[in-house]
Amino acid sequence: MEKILVTGVGGQLGRDVVLELESRGIPCKGVDLADFDLTDKAQTDRYIRTFQPTAVIHCAAYTNVNAAEENEELCRKVNVEGTQNIAEACRYLKCKLIYISSDYVFDGSGDAPRNVDDPTGPLNAYGKSKLDGEAAARINPQTFVVRTSWVYGYNGNNFVKTMMQLGRQKTELTVVADQIGSPTYTKDLAKLLADMVQTTKYGTYHATNEGFCSWAEFAAAIMKEAGIACRIVPVYSAAFPSPAKRPLNSRLSKISLDFASFQRLPDWHNALSRYLIELSQSE
Repeated sequence: MEKILVTGVGGQLGRDVVLELESRGIPCKGVDLADFDLTDKAQTDRYIRTFQPTAVIHCAAYTNVNAAEENEELCRKVNVEGTQNIAEACRYLKCKLIYISSDYVFDGSGDAPRNVDDPTGPLNAYGKSKLDGEAAARINPQTFVVRTSWVYGYNGNNFVKTMMQLGRQKTELTVVADQIGSPTYTKDLAKLLADMVQTTKYGTYHATNEGFCSWAEFAAAIMKEAGIACRIVPVYSAAFPSPAKRPLNSRLSKISLDFASFQRLPDWHNALSRYLIELSQSE
């Protein structure tokens, strides 16, 4: 029987992974910084060895992409050193590890969906830390690396919540239209992770909701679905200079899931509809 430790339970994905595992009757525990500091090797070892999990789903991360440019050392401490500490504890216990990575490990060139074995080339400090975090995770031989993109869920802030808040205040919003990717609902990703962790199909995977869109198209869909009368004006990324350079092409090929007989996630339009229902039911 699996016994799973989930890091980052206070975040969007961590919360939904714990809820999904609990709904399946799989023993699990969600932990956050209050439980142990993953950048402290001794603390991490002690906690994981005491809990004795059969698997760790590592959702905790430093995710502020712009702030990472100024705080690269802290970002790397969490995303690389912290991941290595967890991976070493997993290797000692001979337990599974799922590491959540990002589309930002790629350089965003071209317009073809990236395969798992395509050359990487992160454009910013956050992307570099996630790529190096992948290498750290693979210290443990029983590791799944799952790259995802444009994540949104119930906990914390995200693009959907921000757009809805701004849309209710304004009649028009400018949103970038030259960055293309796939929005990903944490509830859908959590189901895949719960399926995956019960197998031994170790390796690298891409997992997002199906279909591609620009941020502007996503914003327009949010307004339409939420019934908010706000017009979305598409603009180029250059209109929004930011400390961190973003990849223009965040399309990820999910053929890796097909090869391993994992279920692909639903279409992103469908996911958005269900997410807005989840938000409205909590109000």
